[in-house]
Amino acid sequence: MSRTGDPGRPTPESLRFAYGTNGLTDLRLTDALTLLADLGYDGVSLTLDHMHLDPLAPDLAARTRRVARDLERLGLGVAIETGARYVLDARRKHHPTLLDPDPEARGARVDLLLRAVRVAADLGAPAVHCFSGVLPPGESGETAWRRLADALGPVVVAAGAVGVSLAIEPEPGHLLADLAGFHRLRTALGDPAALGLTLDIGHCQCLEPDPPAECVRAAAPWVRHVQIEDMRRGVHEHLPFGAGEIDFPPVLEALRAAGYRGLVGVELPRHSHAGPELARASLRFLKDALKDALKDAPKDALKDALKDTERTAIEGGVRC
Repeated sequence: MSRTGDPGRPTPESLRFAYGTNGLTDLRLTDALTLLADLGYDGVSLTLDHMHLDPLAPDLAARTRRVARDLERLGLGVAIETGARYVLDARRKHHPTLLDPDPEARGARVDLLLRAVRVAADLGAPAVHCFSGVLPPGESGETAWRRLADALGPVVVAAGAVGVSLAIEPEPGHLLADLAGFHRLRTALGDPAALGLTLDIGHCQCLEPDPPAECVRAAAPWVRHVQIEDMRRGVHEHLPFGAGEIDFPPVLEALRAAGYRGLVGVELPRHSHAGPELARASLRFLKDALKDALKDAPKDALKDALKDTERTAIEGGVRC
């Protein structure tokens, strides 16, 4: 059975783990998907880039259909990510951005996001990830925030029209760097239903004032996609699990308790040289951490299960 599209209501103890293709750039996409399915992952965080599903090459729709068939065959869910370093500019990393002073350059980034929304709709992906970009030199913050809202407005509308969430990621060093920035953008756009949040657990450790588990609880109503890796306080470096400072069982328990239904995608973009082995080790680590989390909350899980059973019985009685 396919796990693409809506995964349905998770059981109280379930989370769905994925691995990012930006950490498997030395593999062909078909090989990467097969590897993740064989390892036991539930899905893939698919970065649109030249070595995998190139969003700018010809016949995007036909190539997307082939990926959809692979995902269906392997039973993998999918989220779409747009953090490729040089997909739009071969000389400047992550450029152009949504904050670029040149309207044509901003338009190239908007076009990429609109393409990503179409790919997500065709693959049954519930979310498309994006980010704001760094404040351009000499630009005022107020101008940049207006520019960001204006650029994302049509993308949010397009995403909502096809049932996809545009999930923006607070990125250290960017204009939208933290949860407070997400809420500023959300308010500026009128709190549209199609605008959500990509919550990077490592970034929470890096710069948020609260611990990562508290960030999950605070952001839960808006979280549509999750990235996960280890990290140290004040240092924006994506690390394999166990190499940083994060206590992961409370984080996973917070996601589970919040009823998060999307993918929890491992993001190790600088470790592609060891991608297959890190994918194996990462899934083992996350499953062990989830077991530890459930040991601390068995009564809560049981209560949730009983509530679901009682609700089903009551609804069944009403229908009769």
